[in-house]
Amino acid sequence: MSGLEFIGEARLPTGLIYENTELGGISGITYDANQQKYYAISDDRSQKAAARFYGLKIELSPVRVLPEINVNTLLDESQQPFAPGTLDPEAIALSNQQTLWISSEGDSASSDRYANRNGQIIPWIKEFSLKGEHIKTLPIPEKYIPYAQNTKGVRNNLSLESLTITPDQQWLFTATENALIQDGSPADINQGSPSRILQYNLLTGKPEKEFLYVTEPVADAPNPPESLHTNGLVELLAINETHLLSLERSYSNGVGNTILLFEVSLANASDIQTIDSLSSVDISQIKPAEKRLLLDLRSLNIPLDNIEAMTFGPILPDGRRSLILISDNNFNPLQVTQILAFALSD
Repeated sequence: MSGLEFIGEARLPTGLIYENTELGGISGITYDANQQKYYAISDDRSQKAAARFYGLKIELSPVRVLPEINVNTLLDESQQPFAPGTLDPEAIALSNQQTLWISSEGDSASSDRYANRNGQIIPWIKEFSLKGEHIKTLPIPEKYIPYAQNTKGVRNNLSLESLTITPDQQWLFTATENALIQDGSPADINQGSPSRILQYNLLTGKPEKEFLYVTEPVADAPNPPESLHTNGLVELLAINETHLLSLERSYSNGVGNTILLFEVSLANASDIQTIDSLSSVDISQIKPAEKRLLLDLRSLNIPLDNIEAMTFGPILPDGRRSLILISDNNFNPLQVTQILAFALSD
């Protein structure tokens, strides 16, 4: 990627209602070039309405969301809507078979049907039809499964936040937002976090490789000092089988959001799939994914909301590829659903 030009933005206020559901919590988005529409996953845990994804039409000149928005309910293995609190959907990717892959971070259990032996909801990656019907589930490696007393596995709300499929349709990538508990600490003011990128082979349905991805430190000290502050890897977007775009979102209470867009190379990165705990090895001997900063969104000089979603959009009239970013408004009336559009040069 040699160039990135900001096209414009649109904002949707919190509280918009479509088909008796509140539009919000957009944590992932993917583009269907055949239908010229976007599918966006809401991270509502079946609490405001049944877990769902939206069909959206977004124009880029000027940037705006068209009013014809449709709602699709996600169905579990029994083809029933997910019960409240049994999932935390965060990312979405469209396959060339016109199916959707969706990830859920996992959380504390509210239904024994979905709980593991420690009473926790395990993260998952599932395939759905465009009608929301469950098709199949990919296996999650044991090292990612949360254990009691937080001794290992993904951290709550810092789990599988990203999902992308390579253009050749062979590989699916996801990543932890921050380190597994046994791998290291979450990001803080003075340190990043050793996240993992997980690569699946969609031809076999199995995880094949893992890579170390070190996040940036939290961008700003919070105010007051001990209040909420975080930074994490919130989205991936595959360029090819070894190069991706990554989106990191940092938030500090009293300061706001810092959004960084990177180009990532896995070409020389070590495969760490067989390492169950990065804390037990000399991490300096591991070659991490290489990162190159493409854009610090603070340079746009516009207020930034909680940007979490990213997809390539249509080819623009001048031949460049469009890139769309969207924020998760957390269903907070003080936030908005923010849509940012860019033009990419190869």
